[in-house]
Amino acid sequence: MRQVTVVEHLLLRQKERPLASGRFTRLLNELILSAKIIGREVSRAGLLDVLGGTGEVNVQGEMVQKLDDFANRVIIRRMERAGVLCAMVSEENADVIEIPRQFPTGDYILIFDPLDGSANIDANVSIGTIFGIYRRSSFNDESVSISEILQKGSNQVAAGYIIYGSSTMLVYTAGSGVHGFTLDPSVGEFLLSHPDIKIPEQGKIYSVNEGYASYWDTATQKIVETFRNSHASHGRSYSLRYIGSLVSDFHRNLIYGGIFMYPADARDPKKTTGKLRLMCEAAPMAFIVEQAGGMAIDGIRRILDIEPTELHQRVPLFIGSKADVETVQKMYSDFA
Repeated sequence: MRQVTVVEHLLLRQKERPLASGRFTRLLNELILSAKIIGREVSRAGLLDVLGGTGEVNVQGEMVQKLDDFANRVIIRRMERAGVLCAMVSEENADVIEIPRQFPTGDYILIFDPLDGSANIDANVSIGTIFGIYRRSSFNDESVSISEILQKGSNQVAAGYIIYGSSTMLVYTAGSGVHGFTLDPSVGEFLLSHPDIKIPEQGKIYSVNEGYASYWDTATQKIVETFRNSHASHGRSYSLRYIGSLVSDFHRNLIYGGIFMYPADARDPKKTTGKLRLMCEAAPMAFIVEQAGGMAIDGIRRILDIEPTELHQRVPLFIGSKADVETVQKMYSDFA
């Protein structure tokens, strides 16, 4: 049977929307090409001078990895020329990335993490690119205002991630289901391999860094203990599986079912509200998981309902199978 490419899939969906202009297809096509370039470098990382750090520290206070910097530059350079964006926000850049005046613009806003899990690059662990796409509220020739960018996650028109692992895979949603495409290196195309992904209602995996347990509040400690001792508490055994790369942990749980948790902790007074970034990590993943039938909360609130107040705002994240996330939500509510 003939396999469908991601571009063909987009065009088929576009026919269902008579007013579609094709700009979204062009946007995603440029992201796909960026992913192919990044994936090529990732697959040859041990042979090229792209491992290790650059010696610089990003806006998050984290050491910048060479591949992280490469991925960021590739996406920015390709996307600013696409003619469909009015602005971009990257985890690696402190401020909004404006489209240079010499390039045509559009009404889409791209928010992305160029290479999630970069701390694992040297260990050859799966890493990935996360993105969320918004539409500008008013299209004019003026520069995009910060208020137009600080939109809640439910306003996303699309979100996705590209995971660079044993195979390179694109998973995305445009608000009508979640679909996965695997890159076939022999033809250089992403082919539909996982149509209409649905996360199991309840999983058997919990993903969290228990090494930080002493820094959690009592409610969080009890929640994680519930999953650890799950057989005794409600007759269902859970296994701990934690890679330390959001894309990798999320992708596994999306397929098999389970919950990923990155709660707030007291290690760093500046990060007591959580570590993961709302706009470039939590919101895109939340949009994906809800389209797949799951849930994403900060403990109590739905991630997609949170109104951001700054570009690099951080939040706790509990994301995955609906029943598992509901367990967390109920326990936090009981402790409130």
